[in-house]
Amino acid sequence: MRVLLLLLLLTLPAGLWCQSPTLAERLGYPADARLLIVHADDLGMCHAENAASIEALEADAVTSASIMVPCPWFGHLAAWARRHPEADLGIHLTLTSEWKHYRWGPVLPASEVPSLVDSLGFLHQTTEAVVQHVRPEEALRELAAQIERARAAGIRLTHLDTHMGALFLTPELLQVYLALSQRYGLPVLLPREQIAQQAPALLPLLEQQALLIDRVVMAWPELLPEGVPTADFYESVLRKLEPGVTELIVHLAHDTPEMRAVAEDHPDYGAAWRQADFDFVRSARFRKIIEEEGIILIGWKDLQALMRQ
Repeated sequence: MRVLLLLLLLTLPAGLWCQSPTLAERLGYPADARLLIVHADDLGMCHAENAASIEALEADAVTSASIMVPCPWFGHLAAWARRHPEADLGIHLTLTSEWKHYRWGPVLPASEVPSLVDSLGFLHQTTEAVVQHVRPEEALRELAAQIERARAAGIRLTHLDTHMGALFLTPELLQVYLALSQRYGLPVLLPREQIAQQAPALLPLLEQQALLIDRVVMAWPELLPEGVPTADFYESVLRKLEPGVTELIVHLAHDTPEMRAVAEDHPDYGAAWRQADFDFVRSARFRKIIEEEGIILIGWKDLQALMRQ
């Protein structure tokens, strides 16, 4: 019997018997299923951001979100999270403070992580400054402190991701990202398609160390001739969604005087942009597209459970 089985395996096409199951299959779905995480970034940044994101979470308009621990409105969001332990919340690991006037510093004293701050004691304003100045060992201490503060605040964490992609900028910072994932047993946002395009040599190593989703999609300024995301833009993205696990990243806020002041001289991802994202995920049109396309909504909780297995 063993000889017959061996002969059968040898006669099968190599790709058929040695191919690993896709992430969709590991999650219990067919290989051609289109799975979508609808994810809200930047919670804790300001009140307008929290209010819109909380409304979207409570209405199941998004399936997950991530929190910026160093920001001024973290406490407000943490209080809501304690009342909603079912919420799918991660940490938006933060090494940058990008706005013109509305800034924040690290969780740790600046004296303990001097490479992370500028001359005013705030986190660096640009990713270029992160690459130039940040020491990985200090980033590891600060980001672990952000996670610990969230846990101490009673937030049940499901995942980690990275604000402005800062932890993708250098191999050393990427190792910090992976080390935090392993230390806390949390999946991290790593998109296979983007890695294959930009750093294919890293792909085999990353596949050994982390769960990789298939891709990330979001609105980028260069894709938006009108300056803000439109419903037509998002419908095009969703209608063309490929099989596998995709994360759609949105930035939600109400277009209030507070949000306009935060985003002064920064139209990309500003108040009008975030209001447009909010309006779309709360719309009947969004729900109709999901239903018509047979897209299956999942969250980071599903990936966390798979990682624990």
